[in-house]
Amino acid sequence: MDVLGIDEITYGADDLPLCKKFFSDWGMTLAQESEQALVFETLNGCRVIVKHSDAADLPPAIEAGPTLREVVWGVSAPEVLERFAVRIAGLPGYVNQGKRIGCTDPNGLAVRFQVTQKREIDVECAEMNTWSHKHRINQRSPAYERAAPIEVGHVVFFVKDVKACESFYCDNFGFVPSDHYPGRGAFLRCAADGGHHDIFLLQPPEARAGLNHVAFTVRDIHEVFGGGMHMSRKGWDTQLGPGRHPISSAYFWYFRNPAGGLIEYYADEDQLNEEWEPRDFEPGPTVFAEWAIDGGIDGNTRRQKNAEGPSGKFLTDRPKS
Repeated sequence: MDVLGIDEITYGADDLPLCKKFFSDWGMTLAQESEQALVFETLNGCRVIVKHSDAADLPPAIEAGPTLREVVWGVSAPEVLERFAVRIAGLPGYVNQGKRIGCTDPNGLAVRFQVTQKREIDVECAEMNTWSHKHRINQRSPAYERAAPIEVGHVVFFVKDVKACESFYCDNFGFVPSDHYPGRGAFLRCAADGGHHDIFLLQPPEARAGLNHVAFTVRDIHEVFGGGMHMSRKGWDTQLGPGRHPISSAYFWYFRNPAGGLIEYYADEDQLNEEWEPRDFEPGPTVFAEWAIDGGIDGNTRRQKNAEGPSGKFLTDRPKS
């Protein structure tokens, strides 16, 4: 495989102290800090950088306000970087910094490539027992008090021209379509063998450029819940979730992000290979989410927000109504 996934993202934001608190609560490790920038890392070394929106070294923004300014993709070897450099040398915004190359995609976003800096890790994940396959014997599934994201799993952008953006990633870098909203959206993965999507491009009815969300992979569905409830306890606002996407099968929980757009915990997405045939879907609420909790779950009561908290009694102890 040439492209292995996202290695690094950079936000331009207005309130660095608030962003520091947010990403620390999100479960990131603060690797570097200065007055100009914060550098966080996931478990496998994927980096999230937050800089002041007016920082001179930031690429131009694709929209007003805090937003994502750059996405760096990791490649498998130096020769891949050299091949990409030749291929994109004539594209707008071309840069070659030796160990990092890039250009500007049709949506105005700064796209970069480098030999991956992420490290291989081994994490223990929950086994799922089904009727046909009992993988977990004499062992309870874990419960998480907070999340520790493994990596940035995918990014989602509003785009002005979905066909042009899809061609840019597929023709130049070998991305593969997984599914489509015809004329409206394209789910793309880095290679034929991989998770359902590494980038999703969505063209709204009034086409515009912007960030929708950045998604962080966690171990399993239980960490989606535990991480989400921790963020709720810390006072951060849920946009939607928890819930489940029927297109990718992934479980999700979305929060509002002070660095721009939304941010997502997700787990258990479909794994695809070269035999997969892309499908077409019509946009709709039940296509986006098979089910979802609006407003999230309160981390203290462990119930939907504004619901009565647990009393400690068994349900059978309650008086009949």
